[in-house]
Amino acid sequence: MEKYGNNGGRKKEATPLKEAFDDLLKAYRLKDKFDERLLLQAWPELMGKMVASRTTGLYIKEKKLFVKISSGPVKNELKMNRTKVMELIESKFGKGVIEDVVFL
Repeated sequence: MEKYGNNGGRKKEATPLKEAFDDLLKAYRLKDKFDERLLLQAWPELMGKMVASRTTGLYIKEKKLFVKISSGPVKNELKMNRTKVMELIESKFGKGVIEDVVFL
């Protein structure tokens, strides 16, 4: 009577919700999109009030973060500190979420 003995690949022990959620995202190949959405939502917190208030557009395409800035001086400052912006993003979200930042 071992008809249902295999459990269909289920784990026998209970897993934390965060781990189960991460496994689900990986299984459906949604982890990258989820991380990109988190990055877009966290942009004001990452960059501060001054940069966030001058950001008019923000999107990710092909692992590149495109940021439209309304202020010329702020845009130039961000262009000069592109590596620092990348380091901020990588420290919060890990490596590989985005590969480049483009300021428009």
